[in-house]
Amino acid sequence: MEKLSSAQIRKMYLDFFKSKGHTVMPSASLVPHDDPTLLWINSGVATMKKFFDGSVVPKNPRITSSQKSIRTNDIENVGHTARHHTLFEMLGNFSVGDYFKEEAITWAWELLTSPQWFAMDPTRLYVTVYPKDTEAKRIWHEVAQVPQDHIYEVDDNFWDIGEGPSGPDSEIFYDRGQEFNNLPEDDPESYPGGENERYLEIWNIVFSEFNHKPDGTYAPLPHKNIDTGMGLERVVSVFQNARTNFETDLFLPLINETAKISGQAKYGDSAATDVSFKVIADHIRAVTFAIGDGALPSNEGRGYVIRRLIRRAVMHGQKLGIEQAFLYRLVPLVGKIMESYYPEVLQQADYIAKVVKMEEDRFNETLKDGLQLLNEMIADAKQEQLQEISGKVAFKLYDTYGFPVELTKEYALEQGLTVAENEFDAEMQKQKERARKARGNAKSMGVQSGLLTDITTPSEYVGYQTLTTQSVLKEIICDEHLVNEVQAGTALLIFDKTPFYAEMGGQVADRGVIKSAQGEVVARVIDVQHAPKGQNMHTVEVLQPLKVDQTYTLAVEREFHDKVRKNHTATHLLDQALRDVLGSHTHQAGSLVEPTYLRFDFTNLGSVTAADLAKVEQIVNAQIWQNLKVETIETTLEEAKKLGAIALFTEKYGERVRVVKIGNYSTEFCGGNHVDQTGDLGLFKIVSESGVGAGVRRIEAVTSKEAYEYLEGHSQLLQETAAGLKVAQLKEVPHRVGLLQQEIKQLEQKVSTLEAKVASQQAAAIFAQNEKIGKWTLIKAQVKVAGMDQLRQLADQWKAKAASDVLVLATAVSKDKVNLIVGVSPQALKAGLKAGALIKAIAPKVGGGGGGRPDLAQAGGKNPEGIAAALAAAVTWMQQLD
Repeated sequence: MEKLSSAQIRKMYLDFFKSKGHTVMPSASLVPHDDPTLLWINSGVATMKKFFDGSVVPKNPRITSSQKSIRTNDIENVGHTARHHTLFEMLGNFSVGDYFKEEAITWAWELLTSPQWFAMDPTRLYVTVYPKDTEAKRIWHEVAQVPQDHIYEVDDNFWDIGEGPSGPDSEIFYDRGQEFNNLPEDDPESYPGGENERYLEIWNIVFSEFNHKPDGTYAPLPHKNIDTGMGLERVVSVFQNARTNFETDLFLPLINETAKISGQAKYGDSAATDVSFKVIADHIRAVTFAIGDGALPSNEGRGYVIRRLIRRAVMHGQKLGIEQAFLYRLVPLVGKIMESYYPEVLQQADYIAKVVKMEEDRFNETLKDGLQLLNEMIADAKQEQLQEISGKVAFKLYDTYGFPVELTKEYALEQGLTVAENEFDAEMQKQKERARKARGNAKSMGVQSGLLTDITTPSEYVGYQTLTTQSVLKEIICDEHLVNEVQAGTALLIFDKTPFYAEMGGQVADRGVIKSAQGEVVARVIDVQHAPKGQNMHTVEVLQPLKVDQTYTLAVEREFHDKVRKNHTATHLLDQALRDVLGSHTHQAGSLVEPTYLRFDFTNLGSVTAADLAKVEQIVNAQIWQNLKVETIETTLEEAKKLGAIALFTEKYGERVRVVKIGNYSTEFCGGNHVDQTGDLGLFKIVSESGVGAGVRRIEAVTSKEAYEYLEGHSQLLQETAAGLKVAQLKEVPHRVGLLQQEIKQLEQKVSTLEAKVASQQAAAIFAQNEKIGKWTLIKAQVKVAGMDQLRQLADQWKAKAASDVLVLATAVSKDKVNLIVGVSPQALKAGLKAGALIKAIAPKVGGGGGGRPDLAQAGGKNPEGIAAALAAAVTWMQQLD
C-alpha cells in the first residue's frame, strides 16, 4: 500500500464515487444556517437531512462529499486519546432512494482494495454486520468475496436515533498488526469492533431502511437510503502508518511549529507535554475553520465553544512555556495544510489570525483575574484551616475564566490542597441540564413524506418575464391529500407555470389573486414555497371551487412585487458597499427583503461606526444616482465564477446559475427579482445598525417612498426641536444644543462643588460619633448627600483621618433608592474584618445587596425605611466578632 497524503486520499475518494455517477457536493459551512437543531454541522449526513427527510429532492440521488465537521461533546478527551478531535472531516457517499446494499458494499470493497485506488491488503480488512442483516452478510461474502472469518456479527450494528430513519450498519476495520495493539493477542477484546488499538474502524455504511415510529415499531421507509462515513483523519493514519491521528500530515506541521514557538518543549519528550501539543494542534484547526465560516468568540452558543477552545489551547501553551499570544501564528499553517480542498482558509488567514489574537490577548487579561481569584480562595481555605477548595469556585474558574479543572487542581496541590470534585461535577451537571433544556426536544431528522416527494408534475416560473399569465391547475393538496377539487378553505396548488415568486434567498413570496375564465377572483395567494422537487407551491385562500386541469389567470400584486424587487436590488448594493468600507472579510449572513424595508445581516467583529455607516450609505446612493443597468445572466457555474460573482456559502448551486450584474459595481449569484435600473430605487437610507449574535451585525434600511417618508419624519422632528429651542433656522439647532450642554455642565459642576461642601461639613459631625464595640471602634450614620459619589468622598476623608476601625454610612437617594458604603481600616483588615462581609450582612435590611474590596464595599437598596435597621445590624455584626 502506497503512502498517500491527506490531500491525495480525499481526492481519490471523491474521484472514485464521481466515477460511479455521484455528484461531488462541496463541504458546507460549519455554521448550520438552515437547521436550528444543530449548533454545528457535526457529520456528513447532517448536510443531507433535507434530502433524506424528503423536504428537498436532489437533482442527482447519488452524492459524495468530504464534509468538515465539529463535535464538542468530548473536548476534555482531546489530546488524551489517539483519535478524539473537535474538527474532523467525514468522507461519505450517499444514496437517496437509489442504490442500496449491494452497490454500497461492493463499491466500498473496490475502493479499498483495487490497485488503482486505495490498494489496501484485503487480508488486513474485516467487516462487521448486524446479526439479523443476513443480506449484508451474504453480499460481503458472496459478492465482495470477503472470507467468512473476516466477517463478524455485532449486536450494536444498528443505527437508530430514537425516532425517524434507522437501519442496520456495517463497519469496516483495518488490522494494523499486533505491534499497534494495547492488549494481548488472546484478550477477549482483541477483535474487530473490540476495545483495542489494533483493529481500527475506518468506514461505517448505514443501510437506512426503516422508520422508527413513536410507538416503538419499525416500518419500511418509502425510499431506502445509503449513508456512509469514513473519518479522513483515521484513514490517513493508516496510509501514513501513524500510531495516532496526530502523527500525520494533518497535525504534525502544527505540532512542530508549536515546538519552535515554545523553544523548550519537544513532541515526544513526555506524555504530559504531548497532550498539550495535540490539544493545540486540534483546537487551532477547529477555531480557524469556525471563524472562517463566520462564527466568532462570545459567551454563548457556538461563540462560547470557540472561546473555550482558544482558552484551553492557551493554557496548554503555558504548560509548554509559551507566555505570549501564539495561536494566531498557526492560522496560516492550517490554511496551507488544507489549501488543496479549502483554499478559502488561506485567503482569509489574516482576518482569522486577527480574531484569534484579539481573543488570546483578552484571555491573557482574564487569566490574571482568574489566578487572583484562585489565590484568594487558596488563602481563604488555609486561613479557615480547610483541606480543599470549593467545587463551586473551581467551576466558576472553569466557566467564567476558562480554567480547566485540571489546572485548578494542580495549583491547589502545590499548596497542599485538593478540589471538591463532587461539588464541581454537580455544577457541571447543572450546566449540562440547562444546555439540554435550551436545545429542546427537536428531532434530528424527519421521515420522507411520500405525498410531496412523489409529485413530479413540472411547473415553470415565468415571473422574470410577466406578472400575469394563463395557467393550468395541475395539483391540489388539501389536508395532506391529493384531490381533484376544493370548495373552500386553505389549499396548496401547483400550476403548469406561474408568475408567483416562491420565498427564497431572503426575498418574501409574491402575493396576489387567481381568477377564473370569467375574470372572477376565485382564490387569494397568501404564500408561495418550493415543493421538494422545486415546483412553486401556492398556499391559497379558496373563495370559489377550484378544479384540476382547469385554466386560471394568475396575477401577482404589482405594487407589492415592485417594492420588494427595489429592496432586493438595494441589498446587493449594500453588500458590496459594506465590503468596500469594512473589508473583504465581511460577508452576508442572512437577509430579509420585504416591500416596506430590507434587513441585511453581515459578519463583522464589532459595531459599525457612524462614519462608516455614512460612507456605506453614500456609496449605495451614488450607485442609485448613476442609474446603473441591472442585468441578469444565465450561465454555467464556472463561467459565473470567472465573472467574479459573489456566492453565498448558505446556498447550493447547480451547473446552470443565474447571476445579477449591477453595472460594473456588483455581481452576485441570485435567483430573485430586481429592478431594470438602479435609479428605480430613488433613494436609500439606513434606519439602524445593531448586533444580532456573535460577530453578526444587522442593518435595516428603506428605499424609495419609505426612504422619503423616513427623512420627512426626521425633518418634522428637527423643526419641532428648533421651535422648542426658539431658533429661527434649522442649521442653528446644533449650536443652540451645544450652548445648552455647556450651561448644564457648568450647573452640574456648581452642584458637585456644593455637594462636596455639604459632605465636608457633615464629616466633622459624623467623625465625632465614634463608638466603641468590643476592641473595635465604629462610625455609623445616615447622611444627606446626593449619592454614592459623595459617600465615597466621605469614606476617603475618613480613611485620611483614620477616624475609626470601621465606617458605615447610608443615604436615601430617593423614595425607593438607598446607597450604603462600608470601610475597614488597615489594622482591622489585618485582623480579619472584611468590608464585603459586613455589607452583605446589612444590605438586606434596605432590600438590596452589594460587595467590593475587603477594605471598601458598597451596596444599593430599595427601602429607605430600613436604613436604621441596617445601621443597627452593623453594631450587632461587630458585637459578634468577639
